[in-house]
Amino acid sequence: MIEILSCGPLVTVQDQGRPGHLAQGLAQGGAADPRARVEAAALLGHDGAGIELPGAPLRLRLDEPAMVALTGAPMQARTCDGPLPWHSAHAMPAGTVLDLRPTGQGVYSYVHLSGGLRTEAVLGSRSAHLIAGIGRPLAAGDRIPFEVTALGPALTLTAPESRFEGGPLRVLPTPQTALFPPEEQARFEATTFTRDRRGNRQGVRLAMEDAGFATEGQLSLLSDFILPGDVQMTGDGVPYILGPECQTTGGYPRIGTVIAADLPRALQAPPGASLSFQFVTQTQALAARPDAPAVTPLIRDPATMSDLLSYQLIDGVQSARD
Repeated sequence: MIEILSCGPLVTVQDQGRPGHLAQGLAQGGAADPRARVEAAALLGHDGAGIELPGAPLRLRLDEPAMVALTGAPMQARTCDGPLPWHSAHAMPAGTVLDLRPTGQGVYSYVHLSGGLRTEAVLGSRSAHLIAGIGRPLAAGDRIPFEVTALGPALTLTAPESRFEGGPLRVLPTPQTALFPPEEQARFEATTFTRDRRGNRQGVRLAMEDAGFATEGQLSLLSDFILPGDVQMTGDGVPYILGPECQTTGGYPRIGTVIAADLPRALQAPPGASLSFQFVTQTQALAARPDAPAVTPLIRDPATMSDLLSYQLIDGVQSARD
């Protein structure tokens, strides 16, 4: 079991989500940063449900030993033995208390265990989907079961993907892109946006200095399907990047869709970060798929090891008289 000792707001259990229910009005949901799940699976050798922290603190205790992977937006991580490096998997004995505090880098951080969390599955997923009323945020006193597995070696990501400061986003055209005049599409690509403070798992609002973006006759548009990554213009022309718990249909025009490879960067951009857009082709979008994460053994710095003397540092010593 994991015992939640203290917990910030909107901390939830997330996995791959619930694909296949769009026709019933249920978005897929799942982790806001799927790349963090892939990184955790590479570190642990297991792909299961984990804890998602949207810039919120968390303190938990392990009742059983576990390999714990820390991925996504970097946080300050500590146990009683001292600080832990991020983007890594650590062997933690029973009784370990893990303390996590946000650093302001990125938004969504993740804690995964080698056996995966074993909360109740609904429609084939353990993900909380708060907009749909599935699951709830974690709170102090919660106890979460997980599958206990053998402890393995500590590992770290060889080259963690940097996606926590905003930056350029590649977008594909939508069926409604052509409704925006060519000069508006060009202005969209030339504009530098700022990630607004308003945002959640439904989507994030973008701020800009110039006028909003609009199509001809957009008030008469019929509602149709919506997907995470769509860049939707509201009635005042302000863009929103839709997230994993977005609505499934809508009538506001979508000028483009952030490609899957860049959507983690879009949703991990902290408030105040700059974002820009560039249209690409489907061939370019497919070629942008990232490689599988590479891992390497985690080598600890003796200068930072408070438990250094508990290790056998010298062996094989013999008497010079023998």
